[in-house]
Amino acid sequence: MSFFSNFSSDHCPGTISGNPLNGLCEKVCIQAEKIFDAGIIQTRLENYTAAPVNFVPANPTYPLTFVSARSTSSTGVVSNVNVERQTDSCCARVQATVTVPIEIAYVDANGVEGIAASSIVLTEDVLMYVPPASVMPFTVTSVASCVSPEGTFDAASGSFIISACVTCILKIAMQVELLVPSYGYCAIPPAQEYSQEVCTGFFELPLYPQGRACSKK
Repeated sequence: MSFFSNFSSDHCPGTISGNPLNGLCEKVCIQAEKIFDAGIIQTRLENYTAAPVNFVPANPTYPLTFVSARSTSSTGVVSNVNVERQTDSCCARVQATVTVPIEIAYVDANGVEGIAASSIVLTEDVLMYVPPASVMPFTVTSVASCVSPEGTFDAASGSFIISACVTCILKIAMQVELLVPSYGYCAIPPAQEYSQEVCTGFFELPLYPQGRACSKK
């Protein structure tokens, strides 16, 4: 079993029943990433040029036929960050470049399937809350996801021309030490091993077919 396999214990995470103050035993300092603000941007890119690199297998035979493309990581690479605090406001204009790594699947002229790496670059310009100046600096981070079901190969440039759906979440984050109430250390239950009982479904069958018995007229 595990935390979520019907294991009931006062020292396991889960739904609180009764008075939530019962069992509190200490104040704990934990190191965590505090998110001061976050915003989601979703966009559809049309006719985006994605230059492929790092072909697997190497040296495919051209021309290539596009199959699909999708992001390879949930983390967007943030660069060229510019933060302009607004006068008489806790918000700021945040400008940043977010690079989303993607993987393109294709079939070459010999019918050999392959993949290549590429990226989608987004330029974001948004208004977000930023904390007041402090010794510890905040950072602009990103979570990004992309999928591209449509595309073609441009033999002249050696690039793929794709249509992509991109979701990007920008965050204003800072590594901090937080003081939180605690119930103490977690009790870790033993993991339940997976087993496939091949006879389970067979043994659960009725001995005879279930149906309405024939009646004599």
